[in-house]
Amino acid sequence: MPGARWCRTMNEMTGEEIADLLNRCWMTHDGMWFFHCYKAFGIEKASELNKAAIRSLAPMEIERMKKSLGMEKPNIENEGELQDFFGAVSRLFIPDFMAIKITFPKENTLRWDFEPGNCFAFKGMKRIGAIDGYECGVIYRLRCWLDCLGLKYRLSPQIERCLMFEDGNCSGVFEFDFSGS
Repeated sequence: MPGARWCRTMNEMTGEEIADLLNRCWMTHDGMWFFHCYKAFGIEKASELNKAAIRSLAPMEIERMKKSLGMEKPNIENEGELQDFFGAVSRLFIPDFMAIKITFPKENTLRWDFEPGNCFAFKGMKRIGAIDGYECGVIYRLRCWLDCLGLKYRLSPQIERCLMFEDGNCSGVFEFDFSGS
């Protein structure tokens, strides 16, 4: 039938479907950028450039997040505010396909857990043959966000390489110090 509709419009998509599509496209772009840096310059330089890009992007991301959420205060001052912030932004920036779970298991503690063997970055780096030298950009991005939010924290374990590559699991904690807030 001429003129029959063969696709949905954006208005017919849910917010979650839109966020998932945009995140998948963004992560694919990010992965292809990393892949071409890796091929052109090697894993050490690609990781260095990746971390530089993450560090320079984080302040802009955080400001946009704060503005979108109507966050008027310059800093997060307690665990409740941190949980509210992460609850709101995780729906946009940490979609289900990333297979990461973020919880607050005890006071002033944020915990992350990837499903064993199922980190999107781990799988991508493995696919391109760079996993043995990959420096984790995922947790580095979280660290940069926390730094931009002005939070004091201790990270455990310390991460240099991909934890999932090293022992098949990736999990850890950020322990926050809100005493100076």
